[in-house]
Amino acid sequence: MWRLSESILGENEEQQDNLFGDQEALCSVSPLQRVYGFAACLLAGFICMFLSMIVFIKPIKFALLFTFGNMLAIGSTTFLIGPMQQLSMMMDPVRAYATSMYVGCVVLALICALWIHSKILTLLAIICEICALVWYSLSYIPFARRMVSNVAIRLFDTEV
Repeated sequence: MWRLSESILGENEEQQDNLFGDQEALCSVSPLQRVYGFAACLLAGFICMFLSMIVFIKPIKFALLFTFGNMLAIGSTTFLIGPMQQLSMMMDPVRAYATSMYVGCVVLALICALWIHSKILTLLAIICEICALVWYSLSYIPFARRMVSNVAIRLFDTEV
């Protein structure tokens, strides 16, 4: 966080290259504008997710707003680290399965909402999407998935 504030204020130009990578040469967006873009995209994602809770009784509208909000929130980090770094982090071997599960659940939720028009299937797909999003988010925290797995095994273990 300290490096981010330094690079925004322009106090240390060499650390700015380390923080934002080589993407600085590809576009003319300043580091401060990147932070503003990140904040705006994240806020728009949270607003869409909040609005989806209001229309919860209409699962198809809920699925569309919730999925769009999730995609905005996850895509907001692209403003900070760039699209190539974002994709490489998502396809990292540690989180490749979590990423593919999440993307698959997003596609499934959109298919159920837009083409099949089934409220029950849409709700099931959204539940799967939420679980996949939690698992994907846990992949960024060291040892978090292992800890959650151990807790789940202890909670739901049927052996005496």
